[in-house]
Amino acid sequence: MPQDLPRRSPGPAPRDKPLLDDVDRALVRALLRDGRTPNVALAREAGIAESTCVARVRGLRERGIVTGVTADVDLVRLGLPVQAMVAIRFSGHARADVDAFAAEVTELPGVVRTWNISGADDFLVHVAAASPDALRDFVLDHLTGRPGVVHAETSLVFHGYRGRNLLP
Repeated sequence: MPQDLPRRSPGPAPRDKPLLDDVDRALVRALLRDGRTPNVALAREAGIAESTCVARVRGLRERGIVTGVTADVDLVRLGLPVQAMVAIRFSGHARADVDAFAAEVTELPGVVRTWNISGADDFLVHVAAASPDALRDFVLDHLTGRPGVVHAETSLVFHGYRGRNLLP
């Protein structure tokens, strides 16, 4: 054994530090509940000093765990009472078509969120519209005629439920 290598004691391999400790989890839970929670309330909930809380939340952002804070809006009150999930299937998987679809569709008015998925379909597009006719027009005008798209299946959303316990 070469002499310049450090000696290691036998035993389990070193483990990586957990991504989140208990304080981080408490902060993330509170921010998931309400991203506008004041620092004072976050610190109290996590059981840490306010100055520590500011640094910990900054650290969560810098590590890419908290990527942003968005507003939950009432789509009905915005005049968009009809919601649907539109499953999109491509004829092939030309990367240019898939990338263009993702980039362009997320910019369309009424698109709440878009997911590139595996399975029989390639995308799920969550759409909000003013009426069933507006939904139909959106699907026909903006989704089905795109390059590579061979199938679109629209499912109306009756009600959405937000997960309440994301972290273990």
